[in-house]
Amino acid sequence: MLRNYLTIAWRNLVRNKTFSVINLLGLALGMASSLLIGLWVQDELSIGTHYPKAAQLYRVMEHEMADGHIVTDEDTPGILADELKKQFPEVIYAAASSGWEEHVLTVKDKVERQTGRTVGADWLRMYGIPLVVGPPATALTAPNGIAISRKLAHVYFGTPQQAIGKSIRLDNHTDYQVTAVFENLPSNAPEQYDFLLNWSAYLKHEPWLNDWSNAGPGTRLQLRPDADPDKVSAKLKTFLKGRNKDIGPSFNIELFLQPETEAYLYSNFKDGQRDGGRIDYVRLFIIVASFLLLIASINFMNLATARSIKRAREVGVRKVVGAERSALIGQFMGEALLLTALALVLAVALVTVVLPTFNQLTGKQLNLPLAQPSFWAVLLVLLLIMGSLAGSYPAFFLSSLNPVRVLKGGLRFGAGAQLFRRGLVVFQFGLSMLMIIGTLVIYRQLQYIQTKNLGYDRQNLIQLSSNNSALGAKYGTLKERLLKMPGIKSVTFSQTSPLGNGNTTEGVSWIGKDPTHTISFHNSAIGYDFVETMGLSLRGGRDFSPAFGSDSTNYLINEAAAKRIGYKDPIGKPLTFWNKPGTIVGVLKDYHFNSLHVAIRPMVLRLQKTNHYGQILVRTQPGQTKQALASLEQLSRQLDPNTPFTYLFVDAAYQQVYKSETIVETLASVFAGLAIFIACLGLFGLATFTAEQRTKEIGVRKVLGASVQSIIGLLSTDFLRLVFIAIVISSPLGWYTMHRWLENFAYKVSIEWWVFVVAGLLAVVIALLTISFQSIKAALMNPVKSLRSE
Repeated sequence: MLRNYLTIAWRNLVRNKTFSVINLLGLALGMASSLLIGLWVQDELSIGTHYPKAAQLYRVMEHEMADGHIVTDEDTPGILADELKKQFPEVIYAAASSGWEEHVLTVKDKVERQTGRTVGADWLRMYGIPLVVGPPATALTAPNGIAISRKLAHVYFGTPQQAIGKSIRLDNHTDYQVTAVFENLPSNAPEQYDFLLNWSAYLKHEPWLNDWSNAGPGTRLQLRPDADPDKVSAKLKTFLKGRNKDIGPSFNIELFLQPETEAYLYSNFKDGQRDGGRIDYVRLFIIVASFLLLIASINFMNLATARSIKRAREVGVRKVVGAERSALIGQFMGEALLLTALALVLAVALVTVVLPTFNQLTGKQLNLPLAQPSFWAVLLVLLLIMGSLAGSYPAFFLSSLNPVRVLKGGLRFGAGAQLFRRGLVVFQFGLSMLMIIGTLVIYRQLQYIQTKNLGYDRQNLIQLSSNNSALGAKYGTLKERLLKMPGIKSVTFSQTSPLGNGNTTEGVSWIGKDPTHTISFHNSAIGYDFVETMGLSLRGGRDFSPAFGSDSTNYLINEAAAKRIGYKDPIGKPLTFWNKPGTIVGVLKDYHFNSLHVAIRPMVLRLQKTNHYGQILVRTQPGQTKQALASLEQLSRQLDPNTPFTYLFVDAAYQQVYKSETIVETLASVFAGLAIFIACLGLFGLATFTAEQRTKEIGVRKVLGASVQSIIGLLSTDFLRLVFIAIVISSPLGWYTMHRWLENFAYKVSIEWWVFVVAGLLAVVIALLTISFQSIKAALMNPVKSLRSE
């Protein structure tokens, strides 16, 4: 019996090649897209969960409340980790950590920039990072010790064993001995680095880290398995009170714990409350994958229904000779499962071909886990779900047909069946419209980001890091000589990058300031010619100038700061920064020194005549970038021959800030296109079905004189009505969804009415192109042939 069913199923697939190919292609594309999205989602969800004790790991976070705002970040005092380990019995391990930094590592003639960080001694044990060589308890305790990855050990020393005890020069001035070699971090580790330095030694060289009033490093904890993280968070809440002497009466810092497993996905906070992050994109693409699978399944239903008249007589004969309904359901479900299985094989093949391009687009290293039984279990579940979903309606519908009516030629579909099929088409195009609207809005927001006037000119602006290099100490010579070289227009330096300024302080005061009210200001040290090099505009006053010797105690502020300070005319008014009285000499027009996700906040800029740590900014002459880079490289190698020359273009780096949004826009465009394509396959099936149902009607109309155009319009109007209904239903849903997404940006586009018009017209045009083939074919059919068909 089973063999007979399989034979019949295979013959039906072969006999109806067009429908089989359309079904196969729709299901394969839907499942391939979902598999790709599934691999991406699995990777996103796995980030930060691979640590052996992941469930016990936490980051200490800060809520900083000042001036009516709550800012949340993981900047904490540098001595917090050691203190928490002493004060909290729930803490097993605690470690401070710097952010990742690039340093120049030199071993003999090998000089390369590598990424590392400075961490507490508990770091390796806390995160369970396996060591190839060396004891974890002492790997990070030696003041001049350095732990390196297996990769670096092979690069510099050949083997991990040969690396132990060997010397590595850091930034051309400090020698470290290799105390341990740890395994290369997996690709799903949220933080990537290749070496680790000792935190205690770092504290001695950076005295500001020992002050409770300063924050910057991160603090990580591992709690006991029986510890209650909520109770620990409650105890942490007021931990800094009484320790930070600079906190004003109205200012408060509250500490709390965030699980390490949530830090990557839930990184956004708004007014002290968790407000999503990468998890929003994970949820978005889970929904997209579900949409694609639903659309593909609906296609199968519509196309199977379109063929139902041809299969009806078969059902009638089988019922007359004694076939039970359950057997017929099993047969049709078996056919659906067979076709789904073939589509699944094709989908896996498509994923294998497309995966390298997908990895390049998303910046991941995804692979099909063919060796894992769980992957095959997922495929089996997908096969059963898709096969059952796609085949359920045709199976139950066809098996319910009355054999007497079918064999007498009286098969007609009631209003309920027609309404169901049309509802499926509306649902398909509604989902497709949602994806089109989303794609258009995301594209417009990205265009807005890329073309928005940031308040400074990011074109022809080059940034060089002077961190951990000789260029900072020789900045005066560098600037003087650069200005004489071809292609260079101006040079300055800044303590922070134009792309992101996380430095904040509450140590700003002025005449008339409420002493009980503490306000947070962004701040940065800058050099001469900063305004010119950045391409900023002055609202009033002047830039710092060597002609004014007092500028070392003067300040520049932005419009947001001027508004917050409240001086009617701030130029020449007093301002105190970190207990250093000075004068406001210039007010800058507001410019974006952080992401467009956040609003422009008050900024204070101070003059620093020497540069040992920060960013060197070089403005090139338009059209002379090549000459400027040659000048930069030549002089850089002369002044700092032991450091590799590296640079970045600020405009290109700016695009990288929004890499996640760019990836989402590209993926949304691709999957929206696939959704439309698959939906059109379903519309084609319904057009075929309708043409078959109305064959005699069309013949009669042609005999009575109806034109080809009128018949095409008759058939097309029914389908376009469904598309218009889908547009009306999906437009408000699309507006609401994208309005919520745009709330993540402080500066954003508005959702204009024409977005829905464009999306609707696109859907209508695509639908017309899809149904025109069947409509024209039916309209051109010979009426004699149509009327004698039965």
